[in-house]
Amino acid sequence: MNKVLVIGNTGAGKTTFSQALHEKTSLPLKHLDKLYWCGQWEHVSREEFDAALENELAQPAWIIDGNFHRTLPRRLECCDTVFFFDLPTLVCLWGVTKRIFTHYGKTRADMGGNCPEYFDRNKISLYRAALGFNKTHRREYLSTLENTQGVQVVIFRSRREARKYLDALS
Repeated sequence: MNKVLVIGNTGAGKTTFSQALHEKTSLPLKHLDKLYWCGQWEHVSREEFDAALENELAQPAWIIDGNFHRTLPRRLECCDTVFFFDLPTLVCLWGVTKRIFTHYGKTRADMGGNCPEYFDRNKISLYRAALGFNKTHRREYLSTLENTQGVQVVIFRSRREARKYLDALS
């Protein structure tokens, strides 16, 4: 396990898991949100993001945390392990809510630039994404992962399963 993707619905616990996996394995941790957001909730251009992602993918080892659906096929070409958080929608909605209130007014460590957490229009779109993920992307992700060769795929159906996995690494 040298090149790891952590994917799943927003609010599922990807970043928390990625941080814990980083601490257990010492693999470098990269957050796609940090590559994408440049400040005040403005994002870099598609070209800048793709170039930054390619730079990360070229590294000898990493954990890459985040979805960015458009780039999943490219990331799958480069990884050896995928952790997919396949959690119920309500769990993810709770995760988004908890994240907003836990970091309210502050920029999270996994974000780029100055992007403080507030309840605003950006969060409404985040809730919409969390609500729609299992209807719009879940089947496609599962199908893609099922058809990906040479990659170890681990699917977590609960946060407890993810914690047990991490505990077993000790």
